[in-house]
Amino acid sequence: MTSKQALALLAAIGVTFAVFSIAQQTAPEGQKKKKQLKDRTLGYDDTDYLPGQRWRVHDVARPRPAKVTPGASVGQPPSDATVLFDGKDLSQWLTSGRGGTSPASWKMENGYFEVALNTGSLITKEKFGDCQLHIEWMVPPGLQGKGQDKGNSGVILMSNYEIQVLESFENQTYADGQAGAIYGQWPPLVNASRKMGEWQSYDIFFEAPKFAGGMVSKPAAFTVLHNGVLLHLHKESIGRMIHAKVATYAPHEAEEPLMLQNHGHPVRYRNIWIRRLKGYDEATPGR
Repeated sequence: MTSKQALALLAAIGVTFAVFSIAQQTAPEGQKKKKQLKDRTLGYDDTDYLPGQRWRVHDVARPRPAKVTPGASVGQPPSDATVLFDGKDLSQWLTSGRGGTSPASWKMENGYFEVALNTGSLITKEKFGDCQLHIEWMVPPGLQGKGQDKGNSGVILMSNYEIQVLESFENQTYADGQAGAIYGQWPPLVNASRKMGEWQSYDIFFEAPKFAGGMVSKPAAFTVLHNGVLLHLHKESIGRMIHAKVATYAPHEAEEPLMLQNHGHPVRYRNIWIRRLKGYDEATPGR
């Protein structure tokens, strides 16, 4: 290339750069600020992906949780709960005994029902797996007995995994058998029991076990509040409820009935509701 040709090329490049600069300066105002004014109200579509997820940080396409209306007061069922007992009838329950099931026959009065001593345990007609359960119970005032023979019953998730019911305000028994224990496995972190004759509450958050190849692949786990006090925080169960033996697992269906144990003591129950729990991102988008 001659020096004359080189000068001509440099001149051409200069003209092109000048034209580009002028075009940038005179571009419509809306085009210049389009990216800056992008509406991020509902999320982003250009951020990095979260580790182990298929969603970006603040992903605009990520499903929004479904709306749930809370109960009017603490302890009352939210709008997506299945009400198992509202003080009116036992239509959601069956009696379970050695001869099979029959209509629920526990005593009901004044907005609660009470263990009927010469019948079986109660089970729900519906079956549940992962769930949130609210249940209120009372050991009647003046009940006599000691240890496991005073106000004994149990809230048994999937008819297999028990949170113990017992008079434990004054009554002494083995630690993994008092009120709030994962029976025979883990004592509660604290004793939050009320006196006999006072209503008590359990709020139980339960993760059902999973099985593969005839073996447990994911243990059941409990988070439990007793009268609003934390007793268990994602504590894994070592197996099915059993007395005086080490618990073990055996495969069962993904959903099973909730059971209230008849241990021959007149324990009372009221205000029982349950919510099936879904995984993250299973709600309807746009809610």
